[in-house]
Amino acid sequence: MSRAELRPESLVVAGGRQPPVPDAPLNPPIVLAAPFHHAPDDNRYLRHDGSDTIRAFEQALGALEGGTALAFSSGMAATAAIVEGQPAGAVAVVPSTAYSGSVAIFDAQQELGRMAVRPVDITDTAAVVAALPGAGLLWLESVTNPLLGVADLPVLIAAAHDAGALVVIDSTFTTPLLLRPLELGADVVMHSATKYLSGHSDLLMGALVMRSDELAETLRSRRGLTGAIPGALESYLALRGLRTLAVRMQRAQANALELAQRLAAHPAVTRVRFPGLPSDPGHERATRLHGGYGAMIAFELAGSAEDAERICESVRLITHATSLGGVESLIERRARYPIDAAHGAPPTLLRLSVGIEHVDDLWSDLAHALG
Repeated sequence: MSRAELRPESLVVAGGRQPPVPDAPLNPPIVLAAPFHHAPDDNRYLRHDGSDTIRAFEQALGALEGGTALAFSSGMAATAAIVEGQPAGAVAVVPSTAYSGSVAIFDAQQELGRMAVRPVDITDTAAVVAALPGAGLLWLESVTNPLLGVADLPVLIAAAHDAGALVVIDSTFTTPLLLRPLELGADVVMHSATKYLSGHSDLLMGALVMRSDELAETLRSRRGLTGAIPGALESYLALRGLRTLAVRMQRAQANALELAQRLAAHPAVTRVRFPGLPSDPGHERATRLHGGYGAMIAFELAGSAEDAERICESVRLITHATSLGGVESLIERRARYPIDAAHGAPPTLLRLSVGIEHVDDLWSDLAHALG
């Protein structure tokens, strides 16, 4: 069976491996080198060309997404390669509420006079389409961070292309197991590989996956110019983490659905944002477009911001920390950060990244804190 015939659950295990050679290692080795010996017609250097360790991760992710993958030193480095690579004066349509790092880099470009930014609620399809004329870039998240909104990607991608815009999807929350944006027509997929792809909260890394080989080469050159290539150890760990992505996501999603249902019935909770709930505004789109509902929950509490902070400080199994997508469950109040509060995060909203612990232990921890 060829790699092209494998399902994603098998690709995460088989991708990025070299053809079997007797006595060769099963796993791609860690190549700890920056310079390489000269070849007759080549002057190879890590910053420009990468290494076998980095390429192994890129091959695995590219096979999963159905495009050409490039690894970066962080998700923000991958984002910057797209955003700062736009021509001066470009117009970008972006989510009005999104990951704070993405919001910040677009705001910075506008403050520098390099870009005109049009923020819009990307769950409002008509509003996005109305903002597209004259735009050169449409940046989307699905699902969105931290409000867990779901965009109607096929409609928005088609409309953006009609307007002549490049379409980039931040697919960090969904991973290629739940959503493959290139198949829907997107030009680029961005991942913070720090999160679900690596899955163990022990590295910083990002990736872009391109549908066009020409665009991939342009971004490869930009990565070399800016020195945004990841380290060998990070690449090795990211590929090792990728091997268990399917089983981690299966367990974490099942936990998230159960916790979302229990939270929705709790008297201290005023709203649960989770596309797996039939009552959620994004449920129909997520059911139609995604291969699952993910493992992120956002819920709002009765009471004050201080009450919400006390919930975060009261959990014991769940960890009060930033980030997401690891095997351990993490919780935090996003509006504690001014940039999130200014871009629509409600004061008592808690973002919960559900891990792979036993669901009853997670609920006991949450119920105790809520009580």
